[in-house]
Amino acid sequence: MGELTRVEFTNLDKILYPDNGIKKSQIIEYYIKIAPRMLNYLQDRAVVTKRFPDGIQEEGFYEKDAPKEKPSWIQTFPRYSKTTKKTINYIVCNSLDALLWLANIAAIEINVMLSRIYSYENPELVLFDLDPEPPADFANAVEVALLLREVLEDIGLKSYVKTSGKKGLHVVIPVYPKYTFKQTRVFAYSIGRYLAKKSDLVVSELKQSKDPGKVFIDYLQNSLGKTMICPYSLRATKYAPVSTPLEWKELKKTLRPEKLNIFNVPKRKKDPWEGILKENQKLEVN
Repeated sequence: MGELTRVEFTNLDKILYPDNGIKKSQIIEYYIKIAPRMLNYLQDRAVVTKRFPDGIQEEGFYEKDAPKEKPSWIQTFPRYSKTTKKTINYIVCNSLDALLWLANIAAIEINVMLSRIYSYENPELVLFDLDPEPPADFANAVEVALLLREVLEDIGLKSYVKTSGKKGLHVVIPVYPKYTFKQTRVFAYSIGRYLAKKSDLVVSELKQSKDPGKVFIDYLQNSLGKTMICPYSLRATKYAPVSTPLEWKELKKTLRPEKLNIFNVPKRKKDPWEGILKENQKLEVN
């Protein structure tokens, strides 16, 4: 493993998924296998991680600012935060070395921004985060995703779907990076409102997001500085699930997202999202 990278690995036998006995070395091996696909979605994007140095049974912590002990070759993207009134040095993960360094510091969950660092205020992805509230479940999220796809197709937009790795789904549209986050957020919100009128299962207002038995179409991640879990990132829950890009024909109510995990996702023959970043589309926005 050491010959592949300049990362100095540590504590390779440390168990980070206690229920499965998954060691840090297995997480690193997963990211080596999936890097040819995953790096496409990390390229030139600011990264926010959730780290679990003591394993996923502990709470873990989000990290926006690159840790002080980072190697000199790790690329960063400085951005002043009005909230914290300081400059945040986001990590940019453009290489296998950088990805494996993140794995070595137990950055199990890797989140990316919807814009690139060179067009930071202009997203190139619009995100619909479909979040079922019990007793609504993943099957209900599938139902809403298929309805959403149909509505987007009706207005001439091609969409892509992936599991969140937890209970929901992410549907995204690639767009030209000429819109503001306000425009993409208003667009996602308007589609959510339309779907809420078409289906009793759907809610589109934040105040309704915890309504039992509903699927909330969360449009709020379409905001400057917000992130989504990167395609092919692991999630810090039992079974080591992966946020997995799917073909639409794979999206069935019987699908179990936890069965798309660290052990089998690298064996999938192709990337259903291949080419997504070259398929920019225009939105009808004000």
